[in-house]
Amino acid sequence: MIRFDHVSKRYPGGKDALQAVNLHLPTGSMAFLTGHSGAGKSTLLKLIALLERASRGQVFLDGENLSRTSKRRVPMVRRKIGMIFQNHRLLFDRTVFDNVALPLVIAGYRHQEIGRRVRAALDKVGLLGHERAFPITLSGGEQQRVGIARAVVNKPKLLLADEPTGNLDPDLSRDIMQLFEQFNQVGVTVLIASHDLDLISRMPYAQIHLEQGQLQNTGEVAGV
Repeated sequence: MIRFDHVSKRYPGGKDALQAVNLHLPTGSMAFLTGHSGAGKSTLLKLIALLERASRGQVFLDGENLSRTSKRRVPMVRRKIGMIFQNHRLLFDRTVFDNVALPLVIAGYRHQEIGRRVRAALDKVGLLGHERAFPITLSGGEQQRVGIARAVVNKPKLLLADEPTGNLDPDLSRDIMQLFEQFNQVGVTVLIASHDLDLISRMPYAQIHLEQGQLQNTGEVAGV
C-alpha cells in the first residue's frame, strides 16, 4: 500500500525533516509510527497524503508514484485516504452529521447516499444518536470519534492518524485504538503516528521508529 524509496524532505531554511527513508507498509497491515516530537512523523504522513512533496526519492501509494502525480489528480488520490488529527479539526458551527458528510459533499455524492453513509459511519464509532448535536457539546473522546467517522465515511483504503489519542485519557485512548483495529480487521490499511509508547507496547503491531528524520529499523512491516 505504501512504499518510500530513499525519500528525503527538506523544508525552506535547510531543515531536513526526513533523510533517505525506505519504508514498506503492505496492504491490509497496521503499524505505529513512533519517535520524539520533531522526528519527522507528521512530515511522513503529509507526504503520503500529498500535503507535502518529497525533496528527493519516490513515494508510492497503492501502486501509484506520488512523485509524478499531477495537481489535478491529487483530489482523486486523497479519496483513498482517511486522515485523523489530534485536534479533530471539526467545524464547530456545523452539526455532527454535517461534519461527517463533508467529504461526501465535496466528492459530489447524492443526498440519499450521503445520509446512508454518514449514519453507517456514526454507527461504527458509537455516535448514531448524536448526528444533530454540535461538536462543542461533545466530550473530547466523542469529538475524536466524529473525526474518525469523517475519515472513514468514504470507505478509504488507507487510514492515517496523527497523534489521535494525544489529548485523551488512557481509557479513551484504548477505545480509540480498538476502533482502528476494527477497521484494520475489515481490510483497511492503518498507519498511526503516536508517542504513547505504553499503549503501543500492549498492541501486537509493528513499530516504525524515526529519529531525527531517519528510520531506526528496517522500515519493513510484515503483511497480515
